[in-house]
Amino acid sequence: MLISVVTAGRRGNRILVDQGSSTNVMFWSTFNKLQLSPDQFRSYTGCLYGCVGDQVEVRGHIELRTTFTDGTASHTGKIRYLVVNAPSAYNIILGRSALNRIGAVASMRHMKMKLPSLEGTVITIKSDHKEARKCYENSLKTKRGVFVVTTQPPREKAVTRTEIARERRPEPIEEVLEREIGGKRFKLGKSLDQETRDQIAEVIVRHLDAFAWSASDMLGIDPDFLCHHLTMDLQVRPVLQRRRKFNDERRQVVRKETQKLLSAGHIRDIQYLEWLANVVLVKKASGKWRMCVNFTDLNKACLKDSYPLPSIDVLVDSASGCRLLSFMDAFSGYNQIRMNPRDELKTTFMTELSYYCYKVTPFGLKIAGATYQRLMDRVLAPMIGQNVQAYVDDIVVTSQQREQHIADLEELFTTIAKYRLKLNPEKCVFKVEAGKFLVFLRKEHGIEENPEKCVAIIGMRSPISVKEV
Repeated sequence: MLISVVTAGRRGNRILVDQGSSTNVMFWSTFNKLQLSPDQFRSYTGCLYGCVGDQVEVRGHIELRTTFTDGTASHTGKIRYLVVNAPSAYNIILGRSALNRIGAVASMRHMKMKLPSLEGTVITIKSDHKEARKCYENSLKTKRGVFVVTTQPPREKAVTRTEIARERRPEPIEEVLEREIGGKRFKLGKSLDQETRDQIAEVIVRHLDAFAWSASDMLGIDPDFLCHHLTMDLQVRPVLQRRRKFNDERRQVVRKETQKLLSAGHIRDIQYLEWLANVVLVKKASGKWRMCVNFTDLNKACLKDSYPLPSIDVLVDSASGCRLLSFMDAFSGYNQIRMNPRDELKTTFMTELSYYCYKVTPFGLKIAGATYQRLMDRVLAPMIGQNVQAYVDDIVVTSQQREQHIADLEELFTTIAKYRLKLNPEKCVFKVEAGKFLVFLRKEHGIEENPEKCVAIIGMRSPISVKEV
């Protein structure tokens, strides 16, 4: 039985009336759509279990004014919702506590709900049959997508999607120079005058703690503020991959990278296995090796996080009219987010010496990008769309006026320091007039096409046969 209500000043549909639910539930996606602040949360120490016995992650509880109306009369009262992080076809579930509080009686036979209004009349709310059918169909689609498991061995290309995503990384297209600031080296736009360089140096010196030069410099995001959680399909059994053998050169690389992760506190040694994945080495553009983990089987068992990524067209258009840009990148972005302790064992991987699991979010997980975008949207909420554009772990500070850019940088450093988010100084470039942002060339006078992306079309010859056409 689905109805519509007004919550936090906004009308919402797909509200499920569930007389079997012991509590009222608001899903995290609905919380974001209502544009509510996480500061309104109150801590919740209990446990919430779904209908199949699985424990559901509860972010906290919140009380909101909710209005029930049939168009002629209304009833408004405060309803206490548990905000949970779980996928659902519904927006809100009204349980027994809410129905008892407003004095409502629901009839499944008549598909109606009646409750008294504040004026003493009876409010009759009808169920929305069309929305109910849509929700049912959406839930079936989700299950079909989750239950399909292939037994074919994964190809090595499947774990290199991070490399493909790196093509979107913002970078300058004009000349830059390096300058030593506070004993460290930073990149600045070459067209800057000496006075402007000194101003930027002063800002960076005041906020050196916003940068990380090694994994030991990362404090990590407070887990109470945000941590990465894996929502699993209970129908899929854990997969233990067969060990993959490496030659001497690659074994040395795996041993060295594993030792770095242990020293930084990103992984821990374990004995009892739940899932098990192989290590995969991927060649970087610099010629060095990147150690990844083949999470193909784990990703298939994880439910999709539908948190939306920003529209690239909107981001590019927003940056097109700005006079100055500063490109910044988070230091090992995903590793700054802690894994939920209950999900650490699912990230287990094997080496020739032992088995390890991640204490932080590793690269290669299917829903890690959505979690990181959620983090950026919450941390940079006062600045996004104003003087900052963020796409996952890539940050661009945009200023309409040259004089304003120093203040914008100061605001960014102060904001990220509150949440212990660290930047990578090697991939930060301050105050340039032109750059490559999300594969587009952004210059002071507007947007231009990227020649690198046009080479295939420009160099394509005319077809000479029907097959080529």
